[in-house]
Amino acid sequence: MTESQVSGASGPIGAGVPSFGNQPAAVIRRAAAGDAEVLAAVAAETFPLACPPDALPEAIADFIANNLTASSFAGYLADPDRELFLAEAGGQAAGYTMIIFGEPADPDVSAVVTSRPTAELSKVYVRAEHHGAGIAPALVAASVDAARLRGARSVWLGVNQQNERANRFYGKQGFERVGTKKFLVGQRYEDDFVRALEL
Repeated sequence: MTESQVSGASGPIGAGVPSFGNQPAAVIRRAAAGDAEVLAAVAAETFPLACPPDALPEAIADFIANNLTASSFAGYLADPDRELFLAEAGGQAAGYTMIIFGEPADPDVSAVVTSRPTAELSKVYVRAEHHGAGIAPALVAASVDAARLRGARSVWLGVNQQNERANRFYGKQGFERVGTKKFLVGQRYEDDFVRALEL
């Protein structure tokens, strides 16, 4: 097992991603303005994987159309209160994260995330063919490092209560369950756990 270089615009930004057999090691880097189309493609492919089994396909499509387009990502990339990280394996986008700096707008989150300042790990998505390859932990580590560098004392996230795989993963990354919140997909609110990591 070897480690790949994990780099940002100005050098290393996190831990390496192991390579396994013939699968190329991944590189984690800060996403740039020119990555909006690629991020939107990964988001459209991976967002449905995180939805509960009974989520309506039209609700998922509506969420993607309103929040995960190339135009949406161009706005996210231009926002100084957000940082996005992109994982690439074999020259192809494998996953991404987005972290948002600032106080939680949701009162349910604000009540249970008590260490401030805080940052939201808003998105963590890896293409299915790269699950289990160490890419998601490396993306989370890069995002947590970015929050730490910006002075955050905690990082929080919301994850669907029915997504057992994601809940196990976040638990392994040190995110403790601290509360619940609602998440709107289409016209229906989904139930999320709020998880937080103390820095």
